[in-house]
Amino acid sequence: MLVSCAVVHGTPPQVFLADDLDTLNWVLALQLVAQSRAEDFAEAVRHDLREALLDERWGDAVAGWITATGQAVDVFASYDVHEHDRLPPELAAVELQFTPLFRAEG
Repeated sequence: MLVSCAVVHGTPPQVFLADDLDTLNWVLALQLVAQSRAEDFAEAVRHDLREALLDERWGDAVAGWITATGQAVDVFASYDVHEHDRLPPELAAVELQFTPLFRAEG
């Protein structure tokens, strides 16, 4: 399973997961951009952020918010989720013998 992930570097850091990048941008727009205090932005920036949200341009809203706030946000468009059913731990011993650490020396 693949997911999109964002890490917002703050105290404490926040991690957001979604099943694709469009959904991740939507979540970030609602959870970060729309939750920001209007008075924290200059009038032109506030207008641009509001317009992006109202036009459902989630990625533009997030990018504008990052620029305006200087907040560090790492976004990973495609991140593999390791699922128990896809890679059962019982097979670990068998799989280990084929890893670089267990290859013959020399």
